[in-house]
This record gives sequence, C-alpha cells and structure tokens, in this order.
Amino acid sequence: TAEQADVREASKPDILPKLQITQFQKFISQGTQQNLDLFGYNLFESRTGVTQSDQQVSSSHILGVGDELLVKIWGAFDYADKHTIDRSGHITLPKLGPIRIAGTQFGQLDALLAKELARVFKNVQVTATMGKLHDIQIYQVGQARLPGAHLLSGNTTLLSALFKLGGPSALGSMRNIQLVRSGQTLLKLDLYEFILQGHHKALDLRLLPGDVILFPAVGPRVALKGAIDVPAVYELDPQGSNLGQILNMSGNVSALTAGNRAVIERVDPHQSMQGLPARLVKDVSLDHAGLQTHLQDADVVTLLPVSPQFANAVTLRGNVAIPIRHVFKEGMRISDLIPNSEMLIQRDYFEQQNRLNNTDQNVTDIEVLNQLKSRLKEINWDYASIERMDSSSVKTQLIPFNLERAIKYRDSAHNLVLKPGDVVTVYGVDDLPIPLAKRSQFVKVAGEVNVPGVYPIYPGEKLNSFIQRIGGFTPNAYLYGTVFLRESTRKQQQNNLDKAVRRLEANLSSESSKLVQSAVDPATAAALQKEQQDVQKQASERLKGLKASGRISLNLEPKANSLPDLILEDGDVIQIPSVSSFVGVYGSVMGESALIHDPQKSVQDYVERAGATREADLDNVLVIRADGSAVGSSHSVFSWMSSSVMGLTLQPGDSIFVPETLDKRTPYAQFMQYAKDWTQLIYQFGLGAAALETLRN
Repeated sequence: TAEQADVREASKPDILPKLQITQFQKFISQGTQQNLDLFGYNLFESRTGVTQSDQQVSSSHILGVGDELLVKIWGAFDYADKHTIDRSGHITLPKLGPIRIAGTQFGQLDALLAKELARVFKNVQVTATMGKLHDIQIYQVGQARLPGAHLLSGNTTLLSALFKLGGPSALGSMRNIQLVRSGQTLLKLDLYEFILQGHHKALDLRLLPGDVILFPAVGPRVALKGAIDVPAVYELDPQGSNLGQILNMSGNVSALTAGNRAVIERVDPHQSMQGLPARLVKDVSLDHAGLQTHLQDADVVTLLPVSPQFANAVTLRGNVAIPIRHVFKEGMRISDLIPNSEMLIQRDYFEQQNRLNNTDQNVTDIEVLNQLKSRLKEINWDYASIERMDSSSVKTQLIPFNLERAIKYRDSAHNLVLKPGDVVTVYGVDDLPIPLAKRSQFVKVAGEVNVPGVYPIYPGEKLNSFIQRIGGFTPNAYLYGTVFLRESTRKQQQNNLDKAVRRLEANLSSESSKLVQSAVDPATAAALQKEQQDVQKQASERLKGLKASGRISLNLEPKANSLPDLILEDGDVIQIPSVSSFVGVYGSVMGESALIHDPQKSVQDYVERAGATREADLDNVLVIRADGSAVGSSHSVFSWMSSSVMGLTLQPGDSIFVPETLDKRTPYAQFMQYAKDWTQLIYQFGLGAAALETLRN
C-alpha cells in the first residue's frame, strides 16, 4: 500500500540524526574542559544490522502474506517454481489448486504440502524452501533515535532492529529497553550486558508485526574520567550501581592510577550554597570497601594519574652516548653518573664511522673536513648543569659545574653530590659555542708536501709555520700555484653568485615580457614566449649548476719559496702543485689545449698558436694566473689609456680565456652585463677558467 511504501522509505538506512549533547555532558565540559561521550551509543552509528540473507529461517517462523516459497515436486510428476503467499493466505499449485499456507510454521510446511498432494496423487514427494520473506511493520517509540513506524524483514530479530533503526537517542536509556507485544511488556533489555559480555538471549527474539520497541528516558548517569582507558558517561543500573561496577565497564583500574584512589564530585540536593544545590568532593580508596561506594546521579568520578616524578632516579641527557634515567644511590656524584669520557660519545659517531666505505667520490675537500667534524660532536668540557627542583620554594635550581674537572679530576667542587630527580645536562660546542682556542680545528694539505694529510691546527697558527711543522715542501713544490680554499670565502662567493642568478632571472623575465608585447600578432607572440621560456630555463639551469670554489689568491711572486703568514681557519684546504710545464688556452680558439710554457712568449703568441676563431673577442682576453688571480684588459673613454693583456708574459700553470663576441640577445650576454669585467667573475664568484667555459657553452 502507499502507507507501507512511506514506512519502507522511512526505514531505509540513511544518515542518523546527530546525537544531541546532554545537559550532563555540558556540565562536565564546563568544569573540566573535557568532552566525554555517552558509553555505548556509538554502537549504532553504522546502522549495520544482521540482514535477512545473513540468517537461516527458523522452523518456528510463521508463514504470512508476502512470504516467497520455492516448491519442488517429483515422483508422479516433476514441478519447481516460486510462489508468493497471496492476501488470502494461499499459494496455488498446478493440478491441485489453492492451498492455505498463512499461519503455518515453516517447519511444518513440507508435511502440509505432502498431505494435500496425497489426496490427489500417489508416489509423490514435495519440499519447500524460503525465498524472500514478507515485511512486518514495527514501531519505535519513546526516546528513540528514529521514532515511528518501520517496515522490516519478517526474519528480523530484536538485535537486527536495534542496529538498523539507530537505537536510543541521547536521552534514551541503554539499560531499560522494552519490547511491547499486544499491549504487554514482553521483556526488558540491558544493552550494557551485550556490549560488555557479547551476548543476551533476548536479542535473538524474532519480531512480529505490530511489535513496539520502547526506549524510556535515560536513568541516572555518572561520568568517569582521568587515568582510565574508557572515559565516558555511564548510565547506572535501574537497581543502582557501585563504583566497582562502573570501573569494570571502563576496563578496570590502570596501574597508572595514582595512589589507588578516586575523587568523586557530587551534587548534594540536601545542602545548598546561595540557594543552589551544593557540590561536594569525596575521596574514595579503591579497595574492597571503596569499590562498594554507591553512586548517584550526576556524580563525576576522577581517577588521578600517577605523578611523572621519579622517586629514585637521576636523568642524564644532552651530548651523551645514551640519554637515560639511572637508579639513584645515596651519596651519588657526577662521576658516578658519568664514570668516563666514553659515556659522552654519541651513537651517531660510530654509525657514521661504519659507513665510511660508502663515501661519495664527488665530495669536495671542504665537505670531507666538515664530515670529519660532524661525525664526532664535541663536548663543552667547561660547562654542564644540574636541574633540580627545590620543593620547599617550588623553584627550579640550575647548578652549573665544570664537566672536565668533575669527570677527569674528581674535583669535589665540581664533582657534585646528586639528589633524586636531578637532571644532568651535557652540552656540545654547537649548543653553547666555546672559544676557537678550545675547539678542535682541522685543515687538509695535499700535493707537494712531505706528509700530506688532515691535521689539527693550533689557535692562531699561520700557514707557513704550519707547513714547516708537518715536514715542509718537497723539491718539486710550485708555491706560486698553491690552491688555498676556505669555507667562509666559498659561502660568500656562492652567496654573490646566487644573487646574480636571481637578478638574471628577473631581467630575463622582464625582457621576455617586452619582446612578447611587441609582437605583431598572437601566433608570433606565443612562439616568442615559448622560445624565451626555453632560453630562460636553460640559462637558469646552467647558472645554478655553477659552484663557487672558495679559493683565495695568495699574491705570491712566481719564484716564491715560502707561503704568506696567513692565519689558518678550521676547514682550510691547501693544495701544493708540482711545477707545471704548460699554459692552458680556453674559450673561442680553434684548439683548446695546454701548450708548453715558454717564458719568452706573450699571451698573443699563445692565442695565435691556439688559433683564435672568427667570433673571438680579443679585446677582452682574460689571464688567470696559477696563483688564482686574474688579469683582464681594461678600457677607458680615452683610447690612449686603454691597456691589453696580449703583451703579458706567462708563468707555468697560467691559463688564458678567450671570450667570444657577445650576442646581446643571449642569456650569457645578459649575465655578463652584471659583471663589470671578467676579473669580477674570478674574485666575486670564485669561478675558474673551466667554469667560465661551461657558462659560455
């Protein structure tokens, strides 16, 4: 019927109305800033009950209008077909006619059909199985989540109905659900038993048409919070509940509950404050007697967590091998907590040391030194501290001491006596920077020295005296060509280079926009834009690939036999080459190569030997000296003041870079506009001839 269709539509699984927040929940939240859920109500959120296909039809099922049967007959004749019980309660079989089925138990159906067939046929057998069941209409009333009439399968149990129809509302009871049949209360159901124990015989009861599921108003409720696994709002048993019963529902008392006790906040209607019921606090032990404490409506039970304070421990943390709590012993001192220096070597050192065989071959000398320093995090031996809580003043005391004197020398002024709860912190030199004189500093020296290697240096030690300390130069050392690399210089050069690249990208973008705007038609504009974007991308990628070297020119004379008194820094790299026999020629020449050095030949002689190309810009030739300095042609508005490098004589290891005439449209040319002359590329950006050649290409 149309009425049944409306009921069926209302019974479809849909989004349940959101559970409202009860006054008790609001009361708890206002007092504790904690939102507690109603225990058990989330059980119904999915609305996934047991469906007809999940159950077998009971033999006691009463057949009714709308039930579907599959009837099979064999013997005197063979027959198989589906039949639906009509409104008169009959099914009609061939050669037999209508048979009344409605009201018969399913378990008796085969016998009924056999009896009816035997009146007409001999040697015939019959069996029937259930197909689709007829619908029944039941009702949810009271404080139901979905009150009203609902059509359900005739095979539906009370458990299925509760899940499909959403259970009680936030104001409905979970512990006093009632099934009313023919005006009589058939049973009362406590769903807490099902939630906590997983079974309840009443839930298997099959519903009949006209059954009513009644959700009375919820009974007294209490809140349970604090050091408990399932903090929630619980409904008390209609017969009353004690503290132990509610704790059992929440997973019982945890070992993390402080002092094995609970605090109960209670509203006492018999006492008043300013005309309102008074709120009282009751302290309850969680022993046998305390667990029998009777709870009443609106009680808030709090289980206190254990204190995070350790009664018999001191903590070691910071730059140590294993940050951990240690058992406190009476009379314990710093040296008992840290008996030796090995306690201060962090695990990272050994883990990185074990990976040394996988060193990246592309790592630079400066990076190698940085890795050496980073593997072992140095200790600040001058300063460590004890953090101690002064319980009398409720203040934190910070007690500094000298770590070295405490551990290595057992100096009683620094090897302090510890107390329970103390936190000892060891700092690294990166946490609290120390003077350079107290830091470990290393430099690397390679090439034509008697003992190349990585060496520690003394505070304020100078380059020349350092070389003499480690054994001096070999007879083949070419001091003029010394490569001196410094990390601080490299960072500054790289910073300058990065700024120039960013300026270039901005300039290219601006020029690209102007070029596109000047195009005569959209197609040309699109093509120009695509071309400019490709050029810009290629230029940016090429420039971003350039890396500053950090080289410092030592300004030596070609025949120098000692290095300058330059104060060394941590991470410096010194490379002493052997005497070279060549001069390199790069750039816009026919044959880039190393030519044999001839002290009588000028730059022009070498360029002619290498063969300048048609595009070579001979007015801007650059000479990069073996000592890292650069000499370029300079031009003045007065032609008689112009100078050229073409007449210079060269030293072994020098290089000549011949640029090509700049195409003003190229990214390379745009980049060069930001450098006032070629030598700035060497000094400001730390680029050598090879890098300039990469840029040009």
